[in-house]
Amino acid sequence: MEATGKVIIQGITQEGGKFRPSDWAERLCGSVATYGPGRRIIFHPNVKLASMKGVKCVVIDASLENDDEMLFDFLTDFANENSLQILRSDTFPLEE
Repeated sequence: MEATGKVIIQGITQEGGKFRPSDWAERLCGSVATYGPGRRIIFHPNVKLASMKGVKCVVIDASLENDDEMLFDFLTDFANENSLQILRSDTFPLEE
């Protein structure tokens, strides 16, 4: 079954607190990036930095769950281990 939509890791804990360090989303996206010519960082095309209502987020294309399960698990395990809120949506930004 093909996964569709977005998986959104929010910088808010399950208890409602702001997740620290403040650059967690940049670090997480950087950890799955590669480096190209001139040591230029190339971010993964299915993993994006975003902000939602002033909260840093990492938005993952849900197709990654089928295309690269290990990478998808790495990202979602990070969220689970740090008690971060995870949303699934057909769109991003979320429609209100």
